[in-house]
Amino acid sequence: MAEGTQAIFSSLDNARTQLYHFKAIVIAGMGFFTDAYDLFCITTVTKLIGRLYYYDPTVAGGPKPGTLPKNISNAITGVALVGTLAGQLFFGWLGDRLGRKKVYGITLVTMVGCALASGLSFGSSAKSVIGSLCFFRFWLGFGIGGDYPLSAVIMSEYANKRTRGAFIAAVFAMQGMGILFAGVISLIFSGIFLHVYNAPAFNRNHVLSAQPQGDYLWRIVLMFGAVPAALTYYWRMKMPETARYTALVEGNQKKAAVDMAKVLDTDLTVATSAYPVPVSPEASTYGLFSKEFVQKHGLHLLGTTSTWFLLDIAFYTINLAQKDIYPATGIVRKAAAMDAIEEVFRISKAMFLVALFATVPGYWFTVFLIDRIGRFIIQLGGFLLMSICMAILGARYDSLRGKKCDPKKDPLHEYCDGNHAWFMILYGLTLFFANFGPNSTTFIVPAELFPARLRSTCHGISAAAGKAGAIVGAFGVQYYTQKGDKQIKQSIITLAVVNFLGFLCSFMVPETNGLSLEELSGEDKEIAAVTNGIATNGKHEHEDSQMV
Repeated sequence: MAEGTQAIFSSLDNARTQLYHFKAIVIAGMGFFTDAYDLFCITTVTKLIGRLYYYDPTVAGGPKPGTLPKNISNAITGVALVGTLAGQLFFGWLGDRLGRKKVYGITLVTMVGCALASGLSFGSSAKSVIGSLCFFRFWLGFGIGGDYPLSAVIMSEYANKRTRGAFIAAVFAMQGMGILFAGVISLIFSGIFLHVYNAPAFNRNHVLSAQPQGDYLWRIVLMFGAVPAALTYYWRMKMPETARYTALVEGNQKKAAVDMAKVLDTDLTVATSAYPVPVSPEASTYGLFSKEFVQKHGLHLLGTTSTWFLLDIAFYTINLAQKDIYPATGIVRKAAAMDAIEEVFRISKAMFLVALFATVPGYWFTVFLIDRIGRFIIQLGGFLLMSICMAILGARYDSLRGKKCDPKKDPLHEYCDGNHAWFMILYGLTLFFANFGPNSTTFIVPAELFPARLRSTCHGISAAAGKAGAIVGAFGVQYYTQKGDKQIKQSIITLAVVNFLGFLCSFMVPETNGLSLEELSGEDKEIAAVTNGIATNGKHEHEDSQMV
């Protein structure tokens, strides 16, 4: 029995790279494409929502462009993160109980339905519209959360040993494509609205509030996230359960061999018993809260959770703050100098360019190099270089950003006389080394370290720790930065320290490059123990029959 299991894993680990591997990357990666699009497209339309629903021409000091109250802005961006955290824990656990495939479709349907519902948020008042938007974005995040452990684990269990890191990284790299696509879709539709309605750029009414067409714009942008996910639903449902889950958790090697033979061009014919039995006696007693788990993997889980938590404090803070960073650096005009749809257009354009030249390349550097130089070096280097870039950005913040412009001399921009080019270079490098660094490796390593029966759960716990960090960034750090320039500077320096702590915590996470999943989790020893037990029992039975 155990020999059959070893044969299946050996075939998977040594299988040549083939078409189905790339097909699996697209199927699993499209979920992450959708995840990133849905989480970050809100950045491009948040200010538009403020202009639509919170414009008050009677405010003291004369009418100003409508802006979301700080607590409302934080709620819209943060509620999806709360839902994601809950989904990572729930679906991570469910993926180990019911199997990867059975849960995979549920997460996709949840994402598609809630992306559409977010764009259809209803209400007769600002409060009711925002309330329904937050409700649907929570459940959207819940579905997104499930995709983290399931996509990572499915890809790791399908992949061969030689290119496993690149395959998982390629799935995660679709997150960068989702961020890029969020900028593209917002750019396209805001450009169409500008062209069709040809709104005068300095019509006072349009500048301060928003054109009625703006209400269609933000809804279209949010709903478009359902499209790529829906296109992959059929192929997700056609994917077989992973052989490692079927063999190690369900104990059915025969079915595992048959399933993999359908999709991989390799000989997986093995001698198997006709009925499923557990591979190891430990499978029923070696649980997440057991002493054995703490001894074997406790430090690993602490390492994957702490590094992901620290990373996401910085990563989500700087990503969700893009709508505020671009006006500050002069890339986007100040709000009072353009109408609402033009503001979406310019923010989307800036977001697209930063994603194209900084964010996306970072992901793909990881894909091409992770199996050559290893996870550990990439994570250490990424954390350290992020910390250095943010330390420089914080220390030189005042001179890089510049001072408030005189409205009479420059009515278009918020800040003047700064070195905005260097500001954006340092900001872009921070994003590059986040993605060619811990943002990728913290996703990859938890899908490799833990036993198959706990792999999805442990990845979900690690990912949920990351989202807890993202919530700290969205609700805590961002709220603090809204108080003024001094607080922004302090926050950037603090984030540099946070990244350095991530560098130190990375020493708790071992290198996983070049080893099979069973070697990393210790399941190879369990299988060997069963093999030896079967051999010993067989010998004793033979001796007993001779005695009789």
